[in-house]
Amino acid sequence: MSTDTPPAAPAGRWSALVFIGLAQLMIVLDITIVNIALPSAQADLGVSDGDRQWVITAYTLAFGSLLLLGGRIADHTGRRRAFLIGLTGFALASALGGAAPDFGVLLAARALQGVFAALLAPAALSLLAVSFTEPGERAKAFGIFGAIAAGGGAIGLVLGGVLTEYLDWRWCLYVNVPIAVVAAFGRYVLPADSRDGTGRARPDVAGAVLAVSGLVAVVYGCSEAEAEGWDSAAVGGLLALGAVLLVAFVLVERRVARPLLPLRVVVDRTRGSAYLAVGMSVVGMFAMFLFLTYYMQLVKGYSAMLTGVAFLPMTAAVLVAAGGVASRLLPRVPPRALIAPGLLTAATGVALLVPLEPGSSYATGVLPAELLVGFGMGLVMAPAMNYATHGVGPAEAGIASATVNTAQQIGGSIGTALLNTVATSATADRLAGDRRPMTPDLRNAALVEGFSEAFVWGAVILATAAVLVAVLMNTPRPKRRPAGAAAEPVMTHLG
Repeated sequence: MSTDTPPAAPAGRWSALVFIGLAQLMIVLDITIVNIALPSAQADLGVSDGDRQWVITAYTLAFGSLLLLGGRIADHTGRRRAFLIGLTGFALASALGGAAPDFGVLLAARALQGVFAALLAPAALSLLAVSFTEPGERAKAFGIFGAIAAGGGAIGLVLGGVLTEYLDWRWCLYVNVPIAVVAAFGRYVLPADSRDGTGRARPDVAGAVLAVSGLVAVVYGCSEAEAEGWDSAAVGGLLALGAVLLVAFVLVERRVARPLLPLRVVVDRTRGSAYLAVGMSVVGMFAMFLFLTYYMQLVKGYSAMLTGVAFLPMTAAVLVAAGGVASRLLPRVPPRALIAPGLLTAATGVALLVPLEPGSSYATGVLPAELLVGFGMGLVMAPAMNYATHGVGPAEAGIASATVNTAQQIGGSIGTALLNTVATSATADRLAGDRRPMTPDLRNAALVEGFSEAFVWGAVILATAAVLVAVLMNTPRPKRRPAGAAAEPVMTHLG
């Protein structure tokens, strides 16, 4: 356990937070904004229904599989440098995607976005971790960051709907360019780079190859499960291959002198619980976004823009919970006192959607669930992002940040594939068991029944996560320090 006292907090840390938050917003926006643009892009570029999923998969595959490598690169080359390279690359890839003349160029651009996001995301979070070391300030900063992480997706739905409806689907990609340009001015206030001091050490090539290959197999297998089903031989083979490669990765990391992912980063109960909370919470969040988007557009007939606007109360609830409640309580209570209740609150919100019917109103059927899920996610994300880097020195802040981002991506991939399979199976069973002629009302009833089944699973997963975090996370209440006292060391608790 290291007890090295961190350097004094950077003078421009609050200004830096603005630029770090913009970069994080850009990454989170891109997860949902392209979903809204996809139907228009498909029609414009002549993409088949079978191929359209690759516009999403190309991004998630590159992003999710390269995060650990991106985090270690940020630690080695310098977090500010990695931040600026990732920001520039992401903007250029977005411009390429917006100008794409055909499907192939769009796919290449989306994959490049994922590559640079895998460098940018851990660099942004680790910059935040080393910029804010005083518990009170750190809680406020991570409350803001957590609100962006949890609520940015809903903002993406609104922005995507507006841009697609009033401009063109290409602006859903072009919009990243001005955001990146503004965020790049952060170079003047971000903490100066400090390398991890192991530049001459032999790189963990075997670990990098195994980690990337294993994560590619898992993410790709989950994406294929949505189309092929979990019982597909290809899906089973990919998931089994991914599991074998990741087990091999763990074995290699135990033996090499300078591992890509030091296992102490993951096995620590505080950080491990934070990764678990993030990974499992996005399952519930994806259930909310995915199936409520389908419900509002396919069943209720909402436009893309109106669907986005309908998610705004959820974003407001996230902001209140993460920026208001969690940031005030984080310096005073153990993190599980926020994360576990947050997960239970979100589980309750998802459970409220189980009785949803085609004729349910937005005010009584959707809005209460959105508010509860948003509030719960705000309570989860702020402390989880904070404690994801808890107890690590500056030299490993990047890889710890990459690990929580990986948990988010893998959780989202598995959750989306799992819940979509549950929903489509329940819908198919309902239609197969009904002998009446197909009508719009019958189709809508079957769709909603499938969504309800997925909501049951989503609520159970969130409730299970709450129990696991309550049992596993053992960080005590933060120590109170006299006003004006020096900041505590970053590494104050391990195990």
